[in-house]
Amino acid sequence: MAIGDVYEATLCGCTDLYYVDTGTYDVEEYGSVWILDSETPALVDTGLGTNYQLILDALDDVGIAPEDLEVIAPTHVHLDHAGGAGYLVEECPNADVFVHERGAPHLADPERLWEGTKRAVGDQIKYYVEPKPVPEERIQTLQDGDIVDLGDHALRAHHAPGHAPHQVVYFDPANDVVFTADATGIYTPSTDVVHPTSPPPNFDADRCLDDVEMIRDLDPSVLAYGHFGPAETADRLGEYERVLASWVQAVAEKREAFEDQDDVVEYFVEDADGADVWGREKAEAEARLNVRGVLRYLDQKTK
Repeated sequence: MAIGDVYEATLCGCTDLYYVDTGTYDVEEYGSVWILDSETPALVDTGLGTNYQLILDALDDVGIAPEDLEVIAPTHVHLDHAGGAGYLVEECPNADVFVHERGAPHLADPERLWEGTKRAVGDQIKYYVEPKPVPEERIQTLQDGDIVDLGDHALRAHHAPGHAPHQVVYFDPANDVVFTADATGIYTPSTDVVHPTSPPPNFDADRCLDDVEMIRDLDPSVLAYGHFGPAETADRLGEYERVLASWVQAVAEKREAFEDQDDVVEYFVEDADGADVWGREKAEAEARLNVRGVLRYLDQKTK
């Protein structure tokens, strides 16, 4: 695998489905954007605006011209999933952006989103580019259960607010696949491991577990991870439930053991998960973000 590579996803008989490694944070095997070469061509997620040209190149590899793309469907408006939306609508004149209604204002006017991202990610902001606004007339809002009709495929939106209140997962019945956003964690195919994701400010462990149960009820054959790539569902939902519960419990225990929350963060940074795949810098940044998200969640629970 390499940044910019395009892969066809054929697990369990999937058709018309491709993904590209967007090189998010300049690392492989972290950020994927999905392409459905359906009767109405669609993108699921957009990656950071930094690398939007890789997505245009991927569309070209699949055989979709920019003017033929009609649907851009971010799973949520965190910039690693929606940061490229404003750049892509400029290049794809016939594409509308479909997003949960709670996220739509942040795409039309991304200033608050940009400022919040800078606060959340710290020095990792060097990998980002300031998002461009999406014209309001190009935004289509979604609610739970809404369907984006792609002809021979569809994207059925299911609200999944545990990670963020504006997050949806999309179910494509024709492929029996769920585009999972961050609702089922971070998957690294080279190690076949599922990692937790719990960034501030909106991480809610209880709702995250509810989201996993909702996806279990959809009973998909394949999970199309935003981070990263496809995997057969098998027991991965159960695995993520166990991983997430264990992660939250571990942070809670250290929260009780240390007086200073910064010490809790640094405890987990010292043995950051994922360093064997993404390198130390990204793994440590991921750990800091995830610990802070759990600490905020625990603080809110005790109020």
